[in-house]
Amino acid sequence: MEATLDQPLVNRVANSSLVTIDLEEMYPKGEIVPFDLKGYLFMELILKEKDFREALQALDWEQYRGKNLAVFCSADAIIPLWAYMLVATHAAPFVQDIALCEPAEFAERAFIKKLAALDIQQYEGKRLVIKGCSDKPVPASAYLEITRRLQPVARSIMFGEPCSTVPVYKRARD
Repeated sequence: MEATLDQPLVNRVANSSLVTIDLEEMYPKGEIVPFDLKGYLFMELILKEKDFREALQALDWEQYRGKNLAVFCSADAIIPLWAYMLVATHAAPFVQDIALCEPAEFAERAFIKKLAALDIQQYEGKRLVIKGCSDKPVPASAYLEITRRLQPVARSIMFGEPCSTVPVYKRARD
């Protein structure tokens, strides 16, 4: 159907009942910074409790204020579990979030955590478009997880942009 001068253009996408979900909005806010335990190891092999406690006490934790802390150890050492607990105890008042992972894995973990907390009931019976283009690197696992979470409640799930979608799931009619 061609628009003529006496007929206004109608934006059918804007007038549709599609709900767009932009996963980029769930990307972790703030810088992701590494916290490598390797520098706290004695001879890059073991962690001495007394020395580690003193080092954490002396550390300027203010440098991590509002940041996301990725705690890991780049050395091949066995780290006692209490060491991670001590780092969390010191870091918690300053950091936005903390996770035991390499810095590159932090965003993926943050997505999974946010998607687990998502109120899926708001999408009950809706036609959903999971936005496909983003400026930030949304991990593939986030697309898998949002589909898994929404499939039980959504009428349909599509990928892409409202003007050009790839059908992913459509609920069978009762």
